[in-house]
Amino acid sequence: MQKSQRAKRMEKRHRRAKSSAGGLHLVSLMDIFTILVFFLLVNSGEVETLPSTKDVQLPESVAEEKPEVNVVVLVSEEQILVQGEPVAAVTDVLSQPGVEIPALREALLRQNRRALDGGDASDEAIASREVTIMGDRDIPYRLLKKVMATCTAADYDRISLAVMQKSSDQLEQLTAAR
Repeated sequence: MQKSQRAKRMEKRHRRAKSSAGGLHLVSLMDIFTILVFFLLVNSGEVETLPSTKDVQLPESVAEEKPEVNVVVLVSEEQILVQGEPVAAVTDVLSQPGVEIPALREALLRQNRRALDGGDASDEAIASREVTIMGDRDIPYRLLKKVMATCTAADYDRISLAVMQKSSDQLEQLTAAR
């Protein structure tokens, strides 16, 4: 039995449609992946994290401002660290007379020199030296006062205290309890 011209044309068309429908549309996939990459690049820069340690429990706050990248002074129950390097023991600092901690001051001045040697010697960078103090919630106030005084003596003008952010639900519960 011989096929009509129309049947042959339809059969040919169906074969062409089957072969092209089975393949992937790479242009559409590339567009989707490009958009995904740009989305991830744009949104990845918004998260700033501070170093986490198990022996420091930060106080809680409802502050909305995100931390900036700067020098981190970690004050635990046993020792004081600058950028992860041990500087002084807390027991020694509390027994010392005076307001400043000489070892901490030297470590902060080294950080200043390192930042200046790294090519960030603009007037704005020198004027806005910032330090973040991560202190355990149970450290004595006089220790925190010594650390802050030492930071000021080492020409750090802006001092921030790291805290754990409370959710707005916790804030509402706190205000309702009062």
